Amino acid sequence: MSLDWIYYAISWILLAWHSAWDAIGVADGAVIGTNWAWILAIVFLVVTVRVILFPIFVKQIKSQRAMQALQPQVKALQEKHKGDRETLQKEMMELYRKEKANPLMGCLPMFLQIPVFLGLFHVLRRLDPANGGKTLYGWTVGQFESASQAKLFTAPIAGKFGSTAEELARLGANGTTVKVIAGILVLVMMGTTYLTSRQMILKTGWAEDPQQRMIQRLMLYGIPLSLLVSGAIFPIGVIIYWVTNNLFTLGQQQWVLRKFPPPANVSTTKPGTSPRGPVQPAKSGGLLGRGKPAAQVPAKPAAPKVAAPKPGAKPVNPKKGRPAKRKG
Repeated sequence: MSLDWIYYAISWILLAWHSAWDAIGVADGAVIGTNWAWILAIVFLVVTVRVILFPIFVKQIKSQRAMQALQPQVKALQEKHKGDRETLQKEMMELYRKEKANPLMGCLPMFLQIPVFLGLFHVLRRLDPANGGKTLYGWTVGQFESASQAKLFTAPIAGKFGSTAEELARLGANGTTVKVIAGILVLVMMGTTYLTSRQMILKTGWAEDPQQRMIQRLMLYGIPLSLLVSGAIFPIGVIIYWVTNNLFTLGQQQWVLRKFPPPANVSTTKPGTSPRGPVQPAKSGGLLGRGKPAAQVPAKPAAPKVAAPKPGAKPVNPKKGRPAKRKG
C-alpha cells in the first residue's frame, strides 16, 4: 500500500506552518545558527496532530479508568480459572465486551501517531541537496533548498548522529557539531519518553492483569532504552518532533488526569514490592511522584492507665481522706 498520502499530508502541514511563520516576520535565515521558521514549523506540526487526536486521548483515559474498575473482577476470574488460560481469556474478553472496556485503547493514540512519525522521517530524509525529486509531495524547488539548509545551532535538521562523511559534506555540516546536537537531543528524547510513561503509571497505578503490567513495563523501560540505538538513524528534525511531542504529552496528561482523576483505591505501588505502612503517607501528584504528603489525622490521646495495686498491699479506701459531714 502506498504511503504517499501521508507524505503529502505531512508536507502540506509543514509547509503551511513555515509559510505562516515567514508571513508574521520570523526570519527564514539563521539566527544563533538556527532557522527558526523551520524549527517552529516542526513544533507546530506536533500541535496540529495532538489537537486532532485530543478526543481520542480523552477516550484513552476513560478506558483506562474502566479497566481499573474491572480489576477486582479480573482477579476473581484469574483465581477461578487458574491453569486454564483459554477459558480465562474467553471470560475476560466477555467481561470487557459486557462492560464496554477496550484493553487496546491505552495504546491507540501512540499507534495513530506512528504514520505521522514515519511520514516526517521520510520527508526529512529526502532533504539532501543531491536528491533529484525536489518537487515531490507538493514542495517547490525553493522550499526544498531552504529546508535542506535549515539548521539547529548549525546542525542541519536533515542530519543525524549516524550521518556518513559524504552526507555531511553535501549538507555543509560539521560532523562533530551534528553528533553533539543529535546526541543531546537523543538523551532528552529518552528522558522525556520515560517521564511520560512514568507520569501515567503514577497517576493510574500498576495494572493487576499480567499482560497489562507487561505493557506498562515495556512503555516505561523498553521504549526509552530502544531509542538509544534507533536515535542514531533519526534526522535531527524528527528528534525535535519526538521531544516536542513528549513535552506536549506531559502537559496534556497533567491536565486530563486532573480533570479525570483516578479512583481513590488505585495503588501506585509497583507489583512485587511491599505496600506502604499505615503511618507512611502516600504520594500524590507531581511529575516524579514527589508531591506533598497527604495530611495526617492526629491520633487521639490515649486514656491514662490506672496502676494496679501491688501484691500484698492494703486496699485503699476511696472514702478515706474526705472531710466528714457536719451533723445538723
